[in-house]
Amino acid sequence: MNVNIYPCIWFDNDALAAAEFYSKAFADTKIVTASPMAVKFQIKEIDFMGLNGGPMFKANPSISFYVTIEDLSELDHTWSVLISGGQELMPLGTYPWSQKYGWLQDKYGVSWQLSFGKKTDVGQSVCPSLMFTNAMNGYTTQAIDFYTSIFKDSSVVGIMKYEAGEPDIEGNVKHAQFKLLDQVFMAMDSSISHQFIFNEGISLVVECNTQEEIDYYWTKLTEGGAEVQCGWLKDKFGVSWQIVPSILPVLMSDSEKAPKVIAAFMQMIKFDIAALEAAANAKV
Repeated sequence: MNVNIYPCIWFDNDALAAAEFYSKAFADTKIVTASPMAVKFQIKEIDFMGLNGGPMFKANPSISFYVTIEDLSELDHTWSVLISGGQELMPLGTYPWSQKYGWLQDKYGVSWQLSFGKKTDVGQSVCPSLMFTNAMNGYTTQAIDFYTSIFKDSSVVGIMKYEAGEPDIEGNVKHAQFKLLDQVFMAMDSSISHQFIFNEGISLVVECNTQEEIDYYWTKLTEGGAEVQCGWLKDKFGVSWQIVPSILPVLMSDSEKAPKVIAAFMQMIKFDIAALEAAANAKV
C-alpha cells in the first residue's frame, strides 16, 4: 500500500487567511494549492489541509502540533506571531525537557507546542500530538497499539509513564512517540478535567491510491468507532479520520467536473473511486 497521512484543520471559511498567517509565523512554509473548499499548505515540509467547513467545528488542544525549532530567535518569532490574538496554555520558558518551550492556542483555535531542540532528536520538525482526556484518559497505550497494528511502517519509539508522586495518575502516559507510515506522532494522557475532547476540528487524512486501500483503512479504523459521511469516520477513541482517494483533488481541479463530483460524494459515506470517476465523466 502506498498512502499518505496528514492533518486537516477545520476553519470557519478562513483557511487561506490561516495558511497565510502560518506562513508569517513559521520558517520553511508554503501554500501549495488553494480552492474555495480547501487549502493545502506545508509547514517545515509537513503537509496540512485547511478545510473551509464553516462554524460547525473548531480545533481544540486535544490534538496539537509539537514543533521542534533549532534556533532560539526563530522560536521567539514564531511564538510572538502565533500568540497574537491567541492564548497561552503553558508559558514560554525553561522546562526539564527543553531549554525553551511553550504551549499556546492561536486565534484560530489551533494549539502549538514550540520547543527548542534538534530535529534529529525527534525525526521531524512538526508532529501531531494527541491528548487523551476525560472519558479517554488512560487509553493512550491502547490507542497506540491500535494505530500501529493498522498502518505499515509503524513502530513505538518510546513511552514514558507517570510515577508515584508525579502530577498525574501513576501509570498514565506522560509522553509517547510512535510512527505511522514512518511519520512521527506523539500522545499523552491527562486526568485533569478538560473542557474539550477529540472532535472534527482536527482530523487525520489518509490519502489512498486505490479502492482496496480505502476499504482497508475504512474497515480497520471504524472497528468500534462510527461511520460519518463523505469519507469521514470516528475511531473508537473519538479521533476523526478522513479516508480519501488521491484522485479527488485532480477531479476537483476541473471546473466542469467538480460540481458533478461534489454531488456524487455528498451522497457517499465511504468514498467509491469508480463512482466518482463515473460522475466526473457523466454527460449532463
